[in-house]
Amino acid sequence: MASALVEQLLNGLTIGMVYVLLAAGLSVVFGVMDVINFAHGELFALGAYFGYAVATVDGGGFWAALVVAPLAVAVVGAAIERYTVRPLYGRNPLYHILLTFGLVLVLKDGIELVWGPRPKELSAPAVISGTVEAFGFTYPRYSLFVIGIGAVLAAGTWLALNHTRYGLVIRAGSMDREMVTYLGIDIDRYYTLVFAFGAALAAIAGLVLAPRNGVDPGMGDSVIIPAFVVVVLGGLGSFRGAVVGGLGVGVVQTVMRSYVPVLEGLVVFLLMIGVLLVRPQGLFGDPEFEEAGDLFTASGGVLTDARRRQLGVAVVALLALAPLGSGVLYSPFLLNSLFVTVLTWALFALSLDFVMGYAGLVSLGHVLFYGVGAYVTVLVVMHAVPSVVLALLVGVAICLPLAWVIGQLSIRVAGVYFAMITLGFAELFAQIPNKVTQINALLATPWLPTWLRLPALRGNRGLFGIDPVYGLTGGPGVGAVQVVGGVDLLYYVVLAAVVGSYLLARRLMQAPFGSVLQGIREAEQRAEFVGYDVTAYKRRAFVVSGGLAGLAGGLQALADGGVSTSYLAWIQSGKVIVMTMLGGMGTLYGPMLGAGAFFGVKEFLLPVTEQWQGVLGVLFVLFVIFVPEGLVSIPATVQARFAGGPSGGTPVEEPDPVDREVGD
Repeated sequence: MASALVEQLLNGLTIGMVYVLLAAGLSVVFGVMDVINFAHGELFALGAYFGYAVATVDGGGFWAALVVAPLAVAVVGAAIERYTVRPLYGRNPLYHILLTFGLVLVLKDGIELVWGPRPKELSAPAVISGTVEAFGFTYPRYSLFVIGIGAVLAAGTWLALNHTRYGLVIRAGSMDREMVTYLGIDIDRYYTLVFAFGAALAAIAGLVLAPRNGVDPGMGDSVIIPAFVVVVLGGLGSFRGAVVGGLGVGVVQTVMRSYVPVLEGLVVFLLMIGVLLVRPQGLFGDPEFEEAGDLFTASGGVLTDARRRQLGVAVVALLALAPLGSGVLYSPFLLNSLFVTVLTWALFALSLDFVMGYAGLVSLGHVLFYGVGAYVTVLVVMHAVPSVVLALLVGVAICLPLAWVIGQLSIRVAGVYFAMITLGFAELFAQIPNKVTQINALLATPWLPTWLRLPALRGNRGLFGIDPVYGLTGGPGVGAVQVVGGVDLLYYVVLAAVVGSYLLARRLMQAPFGSVLQGIREAEQRAEFVGYDVTAYKRRAFVVSGGLAGLAGGLQALADGGVSTSYLAWIQSGKVIVMTMLGGMGTLYGPMLGAGAFFGVKEFLLPVTEQWQGVLGVLFVLFVIFVPEGLVSIPATVQARFAGGPSGGTPVEEPDPVDREVGD
C-alpha cells in the first residue's frame, strides 16, 4: 500500500514537472509583459517536433535535441514577440489572447505542413531507459529524469530572476516599464529575451514528455488548458505559484485517475473556478494587477442607418431567394451545408458580440452554451418529441438559466479573470459527455430516483441519426423534405431563426438597456456612480448571449444530423472570437460578416491548400495588429484617409450612453 502511494506520488510529480515548465514560461511572460499566450501549447509541440527532427538525423540524438530544440523554439518565440506581440503593448491584455488564438492556427498548420499529420515516436537514451529499484518497488528511470530536469530548470529560473542583473532589470520592467526606459535600458530587448526564454521552457517540456506520450500535432491542445489551470491556481505572473500549482495539479490528477476516476479532469477545473471566485489573483498572484487599455469597437461606418437597413433587407431577400438558383447556378450542397453553417456561426458570433462588443466581457468559454444547446436539442428530438421547434425552444430554455448561474458567478471577476473563469466552466462541461457512465454509476443508489441519471451521450462517438419533423408538436408533421432545387426545409428554419435573433438583439441594443450596457463598457465606474446596477446589466446581457449561443448550437446540430464532443471543444471559442474580431465588435452585423468571411476564405483556400487555417490565422493576426476594429471599419478608414481626416473607424466624441435619460 505504501509503495503504491509513493509510486502514485512520483507519477504525479513527473507530470507535475512538465506542467511546471509549461506554466513557468506562461507566468514569467505574463508577470513581466502582461501577455497571456494561448500559443504556448503550440510552442510546446514545436519543441517536441524540433527534438524529433534533431534526434533522428545522423549524428544527432536525444541529448543534442535537448540543446538544439529549445534554442530553435526560443528563436521562434523571439520572432513572435518582436513582430506580433510588441505592437500590442499598451493595449488591453485581452488583445494578446485574441492575437495568440490566431498564432495557434498558424503554428498548428505549420507543424502539419512540415512533419505531416501522423504521430511520431521518439526514444529515450539507454542510460535513462529501463527501471530502477528502490525501497521495495521499481520505477521507470526516465520518469526520475523528468523530475530531476524539471527541478533543476525551475531552481535555475528562480536564481536567474532573483540573483542576476538580468533578473533585476526584468523585475523592474514588470513594475515600471517607463522608468526603466528612462534609465537608458533597452527594455524591449529584455522583453524579447523573456518571451524567448518562456518559449524555450515550453520546448523542453514538450521534448521531455515526447518519449512517454509520443509526438503528434494535437499535443499542444492537450496541455495548454491544464497549464492555464496551473497558472490561475498559482497566480498570474507568479513563478512560485507556477511551481506549486504545477506540482499540485500533477499530483491531484494522478491520484484522481487511480482512486476516483470520475473526478479526473473535473476536479482541477473545479479548483480553478473556486480559486477565481475566492481569490482571483491565485495563491501567490499580485492583487494589484490592473489592465490597461480598452477593447476597440467598430464605428457605424460610412453608411447611414437607412442605407444600412436597406442593404440588410436586400441581403435577407437574396438569401431567401437563393434556393431558386440551386442546381442551376450552384449545387444544393452550397445551401444545405455551407450556407447553413455560415448562418449558424453568424448567430454564434452575434451572441458573443452581445457581451464582448457591448459589455466588454471576453468569454473564452462561450462554446459551453453552443454545445449545451446542441446536446439538449438532439436529446429532445431523440427521446422526447421530434419537433424541431420544441427541441430548439427547450435548448434555449436550458441555456438561459445556465447562463444566469454561470454569469452570476463569473461576473464577480473582470477582465482576464472573467475570461479564465468562463474557460474553466466550459472545460468542466466538456468533460461530461465522456464521463456519463461513471457519473450514473455513482448516482445508482437506492435513495436517488432514476430520472436523475444522465442520458447516454456516447462520448466521442456522439449522438447521430436523428429524424426531426417541422411541426409545432410531436405529432405528425413535415419531415426532412426539400423545398426547391434540392434545398432542405431546414435552410429556411435557420434563416428565419438567425434573422429573428438579429432583430431581437438590435432592438435590445436600441432600447435603454443597450444604452446603459454600452455606457458600462465605456466607463464602468461612472455608470455605477450614476446609480446603475452594473453587475445586473452584465448578467442580463450574458443570459441573452447564452440563449442565442444555445440556439446556434441547436441549429447546427440539426444541420449535422447529430452532435459530438467537438461542439464543446475550447478551440471553437477561439474560432468564434476570430470571427467576431474579424468582422468588427460592437456592431452586431459585423461579427456575422466575420463568420461569412471566415468560411468564405476557408472555401477559397481548401482546394489550394490543406493548411487553410494557418492562412486564416495569419490574416487574423494582421487584423488584430493593424485593423482591430474589423472589416466594417475599413470603408470609414479608407474614406478618412483619402479625405485627409483622422484614420480609423472610431467615431469622434459621441455622448456617453450613461448620460442619456433612461426613457430616451
